[in-house]
Amino acid sequence: MIGLMSGTSADGVDAALIDINGADPPSVRLMASVHHPFATELRYEILAACDPGNASVDRLCVLQTALAIVYARAVQDVSTQAGLDLRMIDAIGCHGQTVWHQPTPVRIGDTEVRGTLQLASPATLAALTDVPVISDFRTADMAAGGEGAPLVPFADYILFSCATETRAIQNIGGIANVTYLPKNGRTEEIIAFDTGPGNMVIDETVRVVTGGSRTYDEGGDMAFAGTPDRELVDTLMEQTPFFRRSPPKSTGREVFGRSFVHDSFLPACAKRTLNDVDCVATATWLTACSIADAYRRFLPLLPDVIIFGGGGARNRRLIDMLMAALPGVRMARHQDYGIPDEAKEAMAFGILAHATIMGRPSNIPSATGARYPAILGSLTPSPSQPVFPWAGRSCTNRTTNV
Repeated sequence: MIGLMSGTSADGVDAALIDINGADPPSVRLMASVHHPFATELRYEILAACDPGNASVDRLCVLQTALAIVYARAVQDVSTQAGLDLRMIDAIGCHGQTVWHQPTPVRIGDTEVRGTLQLASPATLAALTDVPVISDFRTADMAAGGEGAPLVPFADYILFSCATETRAIQNIGGIANVTYLPKNGRTEEIIAFDTGPGNMVIDETVRVVTGGSRTYDEGGDMAFAGTPDRELVDTLMEQTPFFRRSPPKSTGREVFGRSFVHDSFLPACAKRTLNDVDCVATATWLTACSIADAYRRFLPLLPDVIIFGGGGARNRRLIDMLMAALPGVRMARHQDYGIPDEAKEAMAFGILAHATIMGRPSNIPSATGARYPAILGSLTPSPSQPVFPWAGRSCTNRTTNV
């Protein structure tokens, strides 16, 4: 199976080719992974699509095809790196590019509705690779009454659960989210939710204060040079309802995107006469503080170890702040457990795709708030396989190259 993931940071697509055997839980082996950065023009198109003030239906229409073309190149490259012909791949699990996530109801006419939108044309991807595609994972959970996120806890349980220690798997992408795995726990005991902003506020702040010459704080260098305004962060956290909401909960650019930075965060920084590096340091502390606060508010006990992943794991200042905010908790990274940081989220959607073709639910209702376990994703056949190759087979002993 090949898993594809491009996150809310919109910096590129990760592809992971994995081999899965067995069930309950399956064994997973990473065979190859690649990262394809998005071209600058494509990234700007994605970010514009995420902004209700700039998005247009004509650009959204063609953006999903453009993304599928980039994804297809990543699929070909990861297959080549693994030395496998694409004909040996059973399916592609494609998350798509989230442009809007609306877990809280809005009214249309006399009906309150929720929704989520991830772009990437599965038909285009299947046509270009001649591999069946599973996509649109989040909507089945939302149809079951869930938030549609987080979905990665199912994979976190398979990859990281442990009989002897309690682990928190902390992803720091555009949005930060945690999966809490009690030692020797069952899936019903998993706690998982979005903690708040990850790199999203930091990246936009860096872009603004540098006049666009930088798009992120590499290694946390700007934050190291500044001093965070902790009082300002305390005020912002008190004024933002998301931080006080109990799980299950999820969020995205609709709460912590461009409007939050330009309408709330940067004006507050200006009012307190913070300089550029102090603004970046304060945005970094907002991420660290919101993660630590979420652990203390919503987890039954602090974990024995926090295992970090995502781009934020490479921000040394952010990790230093988290170590100070959560003293006594051991810190590690995905790669310490044999999983490259850049591959883990893509691996997760390969694992979710495998569950789908096996006919197994892969949401965690305790994490998403869904009323029942749901089989996730929509299936798109490839040109040479108009009927899925696994159709009619027993799921009991199914082995796939994912």
